[in-house]
Amino acid sequence: MAYLAVLIFLLTLVFVIWQPKGLSIGWSALGGAVLALLFRVVTLHDVVEVTQIVWDATLTFVAIIIYSTILDKIGFFEWAALKMAHAARGNGRRVFFYVTLLGAMVSAFFANDGAALILTPIVLEKVRVLKFDAKRMIPFIMASGFIADTTSLPLIVSNLVNIVSADFFHIGFIDYALHMIVPDLVSFAASAAMLYLFFWRDIPKVYDPNQLSEPKEAVVHDGMFRLSWFLLAALLLGFIGTQLLHIPVSLVAGIIAIVFLWVGAKTRVIRPWQVIKEAPWAIVVFSIGMYVVVYGLRDAGLTNVLGRLIEGSTHGGLYAGTLATGFIAAILSSIMNNMPTVMIDALAIHSTQATGVMHEALVYANIIGSDLGPKITPIGSLATLLWLHVLGKKGIQITWGRYFKTGIVLTIPVLFVTLSGLVLWLSITH
Repeated sequence: MAYLAVLIFLLTLVFVIWQPKGLSIGWSALGGAVLALLFRVVTLHDVVEVTQIVWDATLTFVAIIIYSTILDKIGFFEWAALKMAHAARGNGRRVFFYVTLLGAMVSAFFANDGAALILTPIVLEKVRVLKFDAKRMIPFIMASGFIADTTSLPLIVSNLVNIVSADFFHIGFIDYALHMIVPDLVSFAASAAMLYLFFWRDIPKVYDPNQLSEPKEAVVHDGMFRLSWFLLAALLLGFIGTQLLHIPVSLVAGIIAIVFLWVGAKTRVIRPWQVIKEAPWAIVVFSIGMYVVVYGLRDAGLTNVLGRLIEGSTHGGLYAGTLATGFIAAILSSIMNNMPTVMIDALAIHSTQATGVMHEALVYANIIGSDLGPKITPIGSLATLLWLHVLGKKGIQITWGRYFKTGIVLTIPVLFVTLSGLVLWLSITH
């Protein structure tokens, strides 16, 4: 049974990554789940259990993409990018830092997939307007893609991985943020430093900001643009309230998405049904289907093996356990995508005897490894696959070999520093 569970998992993963003839990741994951049920690797009870774990995360993600898309259509993100480009006053090194800062902020509040999907084409358009050649464009393109994942730690909504893990371990919005904002700041500082060191020769020293349009010209509808700030403030307050009121994060995100759709329709900035239709509904099917397949690995006893490996690492103390769990999650994410990895590791951690601060360290190290580790390879996360897809449509080709050589050099030091920051922060707060 264990061999069959592994075979179905690997087969599903191949189709999810390969996507032959544009096959949706949702259909691939659903096919894997059906196979697991037919061969009795999992039961209908497992399907119900998985649905209870992932429904909040997937619906939250869909809502985030909906209101992020609307914000993009009214020029919100382009306005922000132009603001930073003008604020840098022609200093190429400074604008490079601002691009990473903008990427980190978008990733924090609009999820890493939103940052990859929305910010990448804006950054690409601006560097083309500035007439940067291919060599000068690459640092900005790589930075926008890399930072989307490495700074998707601070809030539950910053990454689908975060939501799944927080729901699995019943972590509230406030508790999660208190644990992860500091490690995220550490990750941002390390990411910005590594990106600068890696690309410093290719970053242009100066540029002409007069070639760029004024930020206000990017705004499509002034009234909706101003209203969006109030809606985003309400969104943040609502997220904080989810823990206090014990309500799902998806409820708050969904209400704000509906308000954005309603206001967008009233102002005729968008066509609501078009936005809804284009939302990533396949992610809902993918999440349930993929985790059903992962549950097959648990039922076959493989997650218990991983659990013993993680538990063994804790015998070396808090630092050793945190580093081991984070790097295990990172390596698995880079090989088989971070979505199944975070659940496999969560099940493994759940099977250990770790308690107190050690248990917290393992849980958050798994999230950090699953958020950062995917940057090692192109198949590590949906955000990276989306990023490569967006670049391909814009005529920019990043080979897998080039990506891997860049990804592994940038990711390993950032991962190590961020996990160390987590241990230090836990030691201070406990």
